[in-house]
Amino acid sequence: MPLFGSHPPVHHDAPPTEVSKKWSDSFGGIATRCLQAIIVLVIVIGIVYAAATLSVVTIPVLLALIIASAMHPVVSWLRRHRVPSVLATLAVLIGVLVVLALVGWLIVVAVISQWPDLQKSAVRGFGQLQDFAATLPISISDSQFDDVVKSVEGFLTSSQFGSGALAGASATANFLTGLVLMVVVLFFFLKDGPAIWEFLLRPFSGERYRRARRVGDRVVHTLGGYVRGTATVAAVDAVGIGVGLAIIGVPLALPLAVVVFITAFIPIVGATAAGILAALVALVANGPVAALFVVGVVVLVNQLEGNLLQPVLMGKTLKLHGLVILIGLTAGTVLAGITGAIISVPLLAAAWGAIQVWDGPDQPARAWRQKRPETAEAR
Repeated sequence: MPLFGSHPPVHHDAPPTEVSKKWSDSFGGIATRCLQAIIVLVIVIGIVYAAATLSVVTIPVLLALIIASAMHPVVSWLRRHRVPSVLATLAVLIGVLVVLALVGWLIVVAVISQWPDLQKSAVRGFGQLQDFAATLPISISDSQFDDVVKSVEGFLTSSQFGSGALAGASATANFLTGLVLMVVVLFFFLKDGPAIWEFLLRPFSGERYRRARRVGDRVVHTLGGYVRGTATVAAVDAVGIGVGLAIIGVPLALPLAVVVFITAFIPIVGATAAGILAALVALVANGPVAALFVVGVVVLVNQLEGNLLQPVLMGKTLKLHGLVILIGLTAGTVLAGITGAIISVPLLAAAWGAIQVWDGPDQPARAWRQKRPETAEAR
């Protein structure tokens, strides 16, 4: 009789223990999902905290990535026309730096040249405000106005204002450091961007490699399309509003037009902020009638932008719900100020674009696929 039979031994599953029963029921499944969500949330918070702590490094790198994505077609076009890689990179980099320097110069020089006129208009407007306050049902005396002026003067000469100036000097040093880092990183992104991405993809192969390539191409396409489209819309807004301010006779029309160009990169709230600033300057310098005309110009330009320019120029680059944009703007502003507000929306658009090609060229990630046809809400 053989030592072992012809049939393999039968293994019986061990009976479930009391602990496994608790984790296998419906409540245990919910607890498992909650634990997974907590772990993912902790990891995300850690990454965001590290990025915010190292903002002097992360923000310049992100800005360089966004600008390089927008300028990549230009560099590729120059290389296709047999321009050496280094010369093509330097030409595009110098062009970007010239544009940034021109924007800063327009703001600083125009403000310095027109500041005395604006100061006189502000003093005259403050006197008009005092006269208007005297006609209100609530009694506001001149002594109360003087107290407010003295409080402002006291703050400007206080140690608190001095410490704020020191903080501003520190912020200026950080800005210059970040600017130099951004220029260096931008040079290498423009020159060796595809090679750098291929180096980062070396650990991947097969389907994972193809997925990473799809995601990288979509991110670059989304960031570049967003920046180019927004820059075009911002230029049209700046020219339209700037011409309107100049016709009305508002001082600082040129720097205000530059501010409009910059704030146009902040969706939803940027145009409103620029319109409020232009209206306030017109109110102080030219009176309430001019301020109303400025509001009308801003509203008209914004309507043309929203209904004509953005659908044509932006296309499907920014397919994000307004609520998502507002949440992203708020988070970016809290973490990195005005710079975070500018870069948060293109980063969100790039992340959504990556999700849309996760499982194929036109196949989103499984968790984001549409399960049923959308129906219009009952009105």
